[in-house]
Amino acid sequence: MSDLKKNAADTEVPEAEVPPEAVAPAAVDPRLLVREEGFKGYFTEFVRRVRGGELGSLPVVIGLIVIAIVFQAQNDKFLSASSLTNIAVFTSGLGIMAVGIVFVLLLGEIDLSVGSVAGTGAAVWAVLNVSNGWNDWPSVIVAIASGTAIGALHGFFFAKVGVPAFVVTLAGFLGWSGLQIWLMGNEGSINTPSGGVVENLTGYFFEDKAAAYGLALVAVVLYAGSLLIDTRRRKAAGLPSRPTSEIALRTAVVAVLVFATAYVLNDLEGSRGLPLALVLFLAVVVIADFVARRTTFGRQVFAVGGNAEAARRAGINVDRIRITVFAISGMLAAFGGLFIASLQGGATKNLGAGNTLMLVIAAAVIGGTSLFGGRGKIWSALLGMLVLQSIQQGLNLLGMASEIQFMITGAVLLAAVVIDSVSRRTQKSAGRT
Repeated sequence: MSDLKKNAADTEVPEAEVPPEAVAPAAVDPRLLVREEGFKGYFTEFVRRVRGGELGSLPVVIGLIVIAIVFQAQNDKFLSASSLTNIAVFTSGLGIMAVGIVFVLLLGEIDLSVGSVAGTGAAVWAVLNVSNGWNDWPSVIVAIASGTAIGALHGFFFAKVGVPAFVVTLAGFLGWSGLQIWLMGNEGSINTPSGGVVENLTGYFFEDKAAAYGLALVAVVLYAGSLLIDTRRRKAAGLPSRPTSEIALRTAVVAVLVFATAYVLNDLEGSRGLPLALVLFLAVVVIADFVARRTTFGRQVFAVGGNAEAARRAGINVDRIRITVFAISGMLAAFGGLFIASLQGGATKNLGAGNTLMLVIAAAVIGGTSLFGGRGKIWSALLGMLVLQSIQQGLNLLGMASEIQFMITGAVLLAAVVIDSVSRRTQKSAGRT
C-alpha cells in the first residue's frame, strides 16, 4: 500500500494548458491611460478629481477671476498698472509671513504669534540700525535671526515639553508684543532711514524694462526645464511621465501669464517698473516650494502632518521637524515685519497688531492649505494673499469703509474653510483620504 502511495506521489501530473486569452492582463497605471487619450483623457481625469473632492487651487483661481471682473466693472482703474503694482507691493510682506504659516498648517498646527514676532523683528532692526547706528545688513540679519530663535523656542516647548502649539504661540503673542513695546522705549515709532535696505524693500523699482522681461524669461525657462528634468527622471525609473504636448501647453500658459505681468509692470500707463518687493516674495515662494516638494525635509513635514505617530514609527525625527517648522515660521514672520516697516515708513509699537494675524492665516487657508494638516502647497500663500489684497484694493477704489472690508474678508475666509471641510468629506466618501 505504501508503495502505491509512493508511486502516485512520484508520478508527475501534466499541468493543464491555459489559453492566452484566459490570462488576466497586467495592471496598467491609470495615469498612462489618461495620457494615451490626449486632452480628452485629461479632461475626464479633471472631472473625476473634482467629483472626488480634489479641488486643488481651482476655487481660488475662479475667485480671482470673479474678483477681477466684478471690481473692473465697478471701477475701470482696478486693472490699471498702478493698481496692480499696489497689489503686488502690499502683498509681499504679509505673503512672506503666510509662507511660514503654510509650513505650520501642513503640520496640522497653528502659530498665533506671527504678528508680534513681525513687530519684534522690526523693533530689533530699528533699535540696532537707527538708535544704535548699526549698518543696514547686520541689523537686518540680527532681526531675522531673532525671529528664527523665537520660532525655534516655540517649537521646543511644543515638541519637547508637550505644550499645545495653540497655547505656546498665544503666550508668545502676548509676550513678544510686550518685548516689542519695551524695545521701542519712549519712542512711539522709529522712522526708516532714507535710501536704506529696509526702505528699498517696498520702495525700489527696476525701471529698466529688461528687468521685468528678463525675469519673465528666466521663470519660463526654469519652469520648462524643471518639467523636462522631472519627465526624464520618471522615464528612467519606468514611471508615468508627462508627454511633450503637455509640457509645451503648461509652459505656454505660464509664459502668457508672466509676460503679461511684465507688460503691465513695464508698458501700461502709470507703470513704475518691476517692484523689488515682488521679486523677493516670489523668490521666497519658489525656494520654499522647492524645499517642501523636492527635499527629504519637505516630505517629512507632510508625513508628520498626515500622521505624526506613523511618521515617528517610520524613523522620522518628529521633534526636529516641528522645531524647524516653527523656526521657519518665526524667520519669515520677522522678514515680513521688515516689509511692513518699509510700507509704514518705520517701526512702531503696534506693528503687526490689528488684523495682521488674521490676514496671514486667512491667506494660507484661502489659497488651499488645509487646516487639518498634511495637505497644501506653498503657492497657497501667494494665491490667498492675492485674493485678499485684490479685495482690499477693489474696496478701497470703491470707497468702502474698513468695517465692510472686514466683513467681506471674514466671509471669504469662512467660504474657504467650508470648501476645505466639504472637500475632505467628499474625498473620504470617495475613498481618497
